Amino acid sequence: MSDIRVTRKPVPSPVQRAWLRRGLDQPGGKLPLFDREGQQIDPRTIQACIEQGWAEPWFKNAIKPDWLVCRLTEAGRKIATPRAPRPAPIAATVVELDRIKV
Repeated sequence: MSDIRVTRKPVPSPVQRAWLRRGLDQPGGKLPLFDREGQQIDPRTIQACIEQGWAEPWFKNAIKPDWLVCRLTEAGRKIATPRAPRPAPIAATVVELDRIKV
């Protein structure tokens, strides 16, 4: 067995990414306690995002102390922000121009 270990940057699951994205347009990056259908966000999703540094506990909920109110961290904001599509390579553009007849 090799002693070489390959490590990758953690990538959020689709569920985690969807939850993190919902904080992008909220004041202070507040993350929701409930999904769009009114179901409580799975605590495992919240905990996994905290462990990866994408979310952080914000404050204690006095009414429901077992609910964890969180907000996005800077790392969470970066990973949740949708990326713009990459522009086409220049070579592809040149090929397209060659096909155009003037």
